[in-house]
Amino acid sequence: MQEITLPKVIFGTSGLGNLYVALPDEVKLSIVNESVKCSPKPAVFDSAGKYGAGLALEALGRSLKQLKVNPSDVLISNKLGWLRTELKTAEPTFEPGIWRDLKHDAVQKISYEGILECYKQGNELLGGYHAELVSVHDPDEYLAAANNAQEQTQRYQDILDAYRALNELKEAGRVKAIGVGAKNWRVIKRIAADVKLDWVMIANSMTVHSHPAELVEFMLTLQQQGTLIINSSLFNGGFLTGSDYYNYQLTDPEKDKDLYHWRQRFYQLCLNYKIKPVQACVIFGLNAPGVKSIALNTTQAERVAQNIALPQSIIPEGFWEEMTAQGLIEEAYASSYL
Repeated sequence: MQEITLPKVIFGTSGLGNLYVALPDEVKLSIVNESVKCSPKPAVFDSAGKYGAGLALEALGRSLKQLKVNPSDVLISNKLGWLRTELKTAEPTFEPGIWRDLKHDAVQKISYEGILECYKQGNELLGGYHAELVSVHDPDEYLAAANNAQEQTQRYQDILDAYRALNELKEAGRVKAIGVGAKNWRVIKRIAADVKLDWVMIANSMTVHSHPAELVEFMLTLQQQGTLIINSSLFNGGFLTGSDYYNYQLTDPEKDKDLYHWRQRFYQLCLNYKIKPVQACVIFGLNAPGVKSIALNTTQAERVAQNIALPQSIIPEGFWEEMTAQGLIEEAYASSYL
């Protein structure tokens, strides 16, 4: 990993793949332009074949080319495992209802050959740029789709075979580093025990609202091993910054009273200390054990500079003390890491 420089903020590209809203090409171009302009070099983009069935990769490559960005000034992460296919239904089958105006579908292909196919297609979609950080995307979903224990064993072997292919790419000098991207950190832990990973991307798991001791212990192990951690989804799918979705599941103010009560008290403390909830979330997520970078998404070019500035936010010490005193942060965590 000596060759890799990761800034504190890396740019998620799901918005370039029309997540929830179809962005015009000129908006995508301006987001990429701001990201390159405002970031220390190289600007790091995190993408995936799953994002808009390859549309995010396509839009990223096209925008970089249009802006005449030198390939050495960007570092692209492509989370592999989803392959673009022909769209044969009214809307994509892989994540219906989430992506807008797609012209293709996608299928999950995790195996030795499948991951190489995804890698090749991803670079073709990037059109002249190529991914130097590669990983297996959604291995947790792949395992969860097994119908029985025997099939799950076979699917885990598929994941190991995929990493064998990625390691060959690394040994050949075609990629710089290998990682994993998953929402279920326990699956990341299982893979990390069997595969030498350069980096891991943890999503939805290490946030100001949720920071389980078992996960902290695993992150400390990764830190000792020299495995870099990218912390993603710091807002629990948007709930901590005002959305009604917690980890992408719609909440109910009646059924999820504890969740809403936690957020109400969190917001009040932020107000008392004159800080924004987004600032508290980012500073907490960035300072968790072993975290090198955070991944932030935006669909607005004017938000890019704001996102890059978030790690410089100053949070008064008293804020964390009151969060702990009110039981909003685990006392054991606060005493060791805040």
